[in-house]
This record gives sequence, C-alpha cells and structure tokens, in this order.
Amino acid sequence: MNKAVFMRIVDRLSENIPFFQQRKDAVGRLGLSPIQKCTAAIRMLAYGSAADAADEYLRLEDLQRLLDIGKIRGFPGMIGSIDCMHWEWKNCPTAWKGQYTRGSEKPTIVLEAVASQDLWIWHAFFDPPCTLNDINVLDRSPVFDDILQGRAPRVQYVVNRHQYDMAYYLTDDVERAFGVLQARFAIVKNPAILWDKRQIGMVMRTCIILHNMIVENERNGYTQYDTSEFEQGTSTRSSNVDAPDTSEMPPNLGNMLLIRTHVRDRHLHERLKNDLIENIWNKFGNDEDE
Repeated sequence: MNKAVFMRIVDRLSENIPFFQQRKDAVGRLGLSPIQKCTAAIRMLAYGSAADAADEYLRLEDLQRLLDIGKIRGFPGMIGSIDCMHWEWKNCPTAWKGQYTRGSEKPTIVLEAVASQDLWIWHAFFDPPCTLNDINVLDRSPVFDDILQGRAPRVQYVVNRHQYDMAYYLTDDVERAFGVLQARFAIVKNPAILWDKRQIGMVMRTCIILHNMIVENERNGYTQYDTSEFEQGTSTRSSNVDAPDTSEMPPNLGNMLLIRTHVRDRHLHERLKNDLIENIWNKFGNDEDE
C-alpha cells in the first residue's frame, strides 16, 4: 500500500475513532500516535499476528463501469464474478463444530463475494457455516435482495440480437481476488484464531475494505484494459443503466415471486449462455487466424 492510501486511513480513523487518537496515559505522558496505532493494526492484518480484537455499495456509475468493461471482454451485461471462499476456524467452539465442519475436514466459515475484473470486491456475505454448499449460501445471501424488492437499477443490453434486462455474474475473476486478498493479508490466509464470530467478521470486512482502497488507488495496475474512460464524468458514451422506478412495482409478495421466477428462468439462462458463446466466438474467434 502506498503512502497516500495509508495516510487516508490514518486521517479517517484518527478523526472518527477515539482509539486511534493520541491520548495521555495515567501519568500524563502522550501515548502512541495515530500513525503508530494504524501501523500496528495493519501489521496484525497483514502478517496474521494475534490480536485482542462487503459490502461495498454499488453506485450507478460503478455499475455502468462494470458493464462497459464486461462488454469489452465479450460479456455484455456481466457485472462481476461470484464464488465462495472457506476460512478455517481454528478455535471454533466445540458445540458449533458440527455445523462448521464437513465430513472429516476442519471447521471453516464461508465468505461469498462478488468481484470485478480489476479485483474490486463490491459484495461480501460472511458467516455461513461450512456445511452449506455454494448454492445454499447463495440462497441465504442478500446479493439478490435489491432485485427481488424492486430496488435494483434497471439494466438493458443486447447479446446476439436478443435483448436482456437483468445483469449476471460469472465465476472466474473472483478466485483471483481471493488469492490477492489472502496474499495481502495473511490473517485471512491462516486459520482464524478468535472465538467470537462477530470479531472474525469484523476482521474479514476490514481486510476487504482495505483491499478495495488499494485497488481503487492502483486500479490501472490490476486490469489489462484502460479503465480511465469508464470513470465518472470522463466518458460521453450512452448509459444502459437506469435508476429503479419504485413507484411502478411496490415490493409486495406477489411481485417478489414474479421476479424470483424470472431470475430462476432456466430457458432464459440457457438462451443467454448460448448467446454469450456466439458473441464470444464472433468477437474473438478469428484472432488465431490473423
């Protein structure tokens, strides 16, 4: 992490959280400075040392940038990659080991995340036990809540001459994001040594926030595409994202069931998959012949 990102963290923490402010001890001597305290906290996260101690929210301009990058890669309508990572829980209480252990494996806690191609994690759902598979975790996850309740931005795009009105996820780049997250913070690579699930969750979310701050600061180094043209206010392209009109469809049970059925439409899923295959072939299929 470069100095600008680190000082931004120091300034925000020392301004809003008393613990990170320099204070006098019982005999009137000044304690550690905010820089020293932040350095110690980040070292604990980075090196996995013991300590007595997501969602990112997707804005319209962020969503448009993800759609633009997905289109360049041959995946119109794609807004990220989704998958699960298992974090071993070394000090899982004995009474809970059954639900956090699968077969003869060690107890783990599941992190479901959605990451963009530049490794920015904009959704994180943490805490489900290991006994749940990825589909069960997805069913419990809030990742589709805004869609089901009619609060999600409207997305329209065309693939292979067919129009679609719902964005989708893949399962490729998020594994790379997990790898970078674990390489950057050994505390989430090594087994969790805490007892309290709430504190473990705070550590995971803190690492994700710090990871995202670094990615935002060094974004061009994480992708093979020039993303500067997709930043807010720098492009004259037409937008295919609209804010939701919540007056048209109140989030009652009937509407939620209709949307849920639309999200799970197998025929629509198969058609989109085939259209994407055709689109990828048309866009990149002749590269080897050139």
